[in-house]
Amino acid sequence: MPEARSDLAAAERWFVDHGLPYFVDDYRAAVARGLRRPRLVPVLSAALLVGAVAGVASGLWLGAATGLGAGLTAAGVVLAVYAVATLRAWLIVGWAVRRTFRSLGLMLPLVTRALPLLLLFITFLFINTEVWQVAASLDGGVLWVAVLLFAAIAVGFLLTRLPEELDSVDDEVEGAQLIEACTGTPLESAARRIAAKVDKVGAVDAEVSGLQKANLVLVLLVAQVVQVLLLALAVFAFFIVFGVVAMEPSVLHLWLTHPVQPIDGPIGDLFGERLSLELLRVSTFLAAFSGLYFTVYAVTDELYRRQFFSTVIRELERAVSARVAYRFLRDAEQS
Repeated sequence: MPEARSDLAAAERWFVDHGLPYFVDDYRAAVARGLRRPRLVPVLSAALLVGAVAGVASGLWLGAATGLGAGLTAAGVVLAVYAVATLRAWLIVGWAVRRTFRSLGLMLPLVTRALPLLLLFITFLFINTEVWQVAASLDGGVLWVAVLLFAAIAVGFLLTRLPEELDSVDDEVEGAQLIEACTGTPLESAARRIAAKVDKVGAVDAEVSGLQKANLVLVLLVAQVVQVLLLALAVFAFFIVFGVVAMEPSVLHLWLTHPVQPIDGPIGDLFGERLSLELLRVSTFLAAFSGLYFTVYAVTDELYRRQFFSTVIRELERAVSARVAYRFLRDAEQS
């Protein structure tokens, strides 16, 4: 029926717009094909080959540490391109970025709970001689590997904790809850037809698994990563400004036992030795560490979890309920 197909297409667009492309059967089938071994093995082999070539070339020219960082980055770029092209990752990332910027007003009070204590702790590190000696001595390759290590630990920690937030998302859905969840969506009429089929709608099985479950975890993961990235950038900017204002080049000379290296270019000419390569390295190192700290804080602080995750979880619960109506439409079209 043309009307049913139109409702189905609108429902699928709704899922995609809400960062849940794997809830759409056609998208999920395409992603499942992309995750099969005959497709994955060549991609992983290409990533290892490109990473090895980039790592060896950079290592011979710039040193082993830079080569390691370049190799990991090149391999990651290949995998990221495949994820964007085949796994529809841009749909999930795009939703998370849009949602984060739409909810900046909510994010600000949440971040201010962690930021004061974090800045108090990190600022004492920033004016510590040993931190400057260690972080300023890291060349670009070693520093990049350290940032990648912090990022990998943070993502690994999130992947072990975020599934716990989804424990109640895919429970059984009551009829009234189904209608409420689908109100204002293209699935509203389908939800009402489900409710009208019986005198009293009982619980409907809404369990999700496989790629659909992975989609829910990815939505939470990307939303949290975007927040952590914004906080790390804010900390980086803070220390750049603080360093330019408060850190005298003569003091840094005593700490580092060598003069600081000014940044080349118009910005470097404007600030002189106050904006140095060493300041960028220390700020980058501490910003990456701050991102890891905030990641741990975000999933362990109960108040933060209630304030941040409650809004996202409500959206996911609504989507899981809407999926019941979507399955009803798909079954009706195929029958």
